[in-house]
Order: sequence, then C-alpha cells, then structure tokens
Amino acid sequence: MSEGKKMTSSRRHHLKSLMLQIAAGWLEQEATDIAAAKEAYMAENCAAPDLGGDQAALVDICKKLFQALDKIDEDRYDAEAKVVKTEKEVEELKLKVVELAGVKKPALKKVRMSADAMLQALLGGKHKVTMDLRANLKQVKKEVKEEGGDSVGDWRKNIEDKADRKKMFETS
Repeated sequence: MSEGKKMTSSRRHHLKSLMLQIAAGWLEQEATDIAAAKEAYMAENCAAPDLGGDQAALVDICKKLFQALDKIDEDRYDAEAKVVKTEKEVEELKLKVVELAGVKKPALKKVRMSADAMLQALLGGKHKVTMDLRANLKQVKKEVKEEGGDSVGDWRKNIEDKADRKKMFETS
C-alpha cells in the first residue's frame, strides 16, 4: 500500500474478518492439542483399573488409589509453598528496586506568602496570629536614626534604650 491512499472500509472489514477466522482456527487447534496431550498423559500415568475380581482385590486397588492421592496432595502442597515463598521474594525484590531507585521529589515552586500566612501555617489554623513586621522594622530604623545624633553620651542610657527595644520585640 502506498502512503497516500487510505484503505476502504469494506477492505478493512474483510481483512479483519479473515484475521478473526484464522485466530478462531488457531484457538480450536490449540484446544484439540491440549485435549490430546491430556489423554496421552492419562494413558501413560494412569492405567485403567482392573475391576474384575473379588472384594479384596477392589479394596487393594482403592488403597493404592488413596496412597497415590495422598502423594499428589503432598506434592501440590509443596508446590503451593514454593509458589508462596517465591511470590514473597518477588515482592521484597520489587520493594528493594523502589528503594534503590529512590522517589523523585518534584521541584519546589517559589511561593510568596505573607508573614501572617507563614505563622498560621506553622502554628496551625487554631491560632490567629497577626504581626506587622514591616511596621516594626520602620520603628527600629527611626530609632536608629534618632540615636545617630547622640554619638557621645552616657553608656547606661544606651543600654537602657537597647533593653527597651528588646522588650518591644519580645512583647509583640
């Protein structure tokens, strides 16, 4: 087919039906093959019982059948235990692969938040905190400018002023 032409819908439906017929044939063939394999296995491993004879012979045949059933049950139990053990190992290995690969953390986005919103996020929704940090910063800058004119003075007065400023920040 060339790239420029599209297949007509009738042609497409015809090809689809042919593919379905071929697949159906394959499924039937597979089913007959499985049935033939089962019959061959049963003929090889399970001989037809000889039911002719007295009661003692029949009881003996039943005992042999029960022993065979017990052996098969033990084998099935062992196989189930192996499967469970293997499945656990597979799950553990999957977890190890995830641990070794590591979880990729998404890139963090920059978010602008106000100081109030940050404090509320940190302290929880119950606490209502409002702080005007910019107003406090402006007050500090004004006080610093006022102190600049008094370069020489009593050192005790400077310490008291700084203590007052410290109290202002602690109480707010």
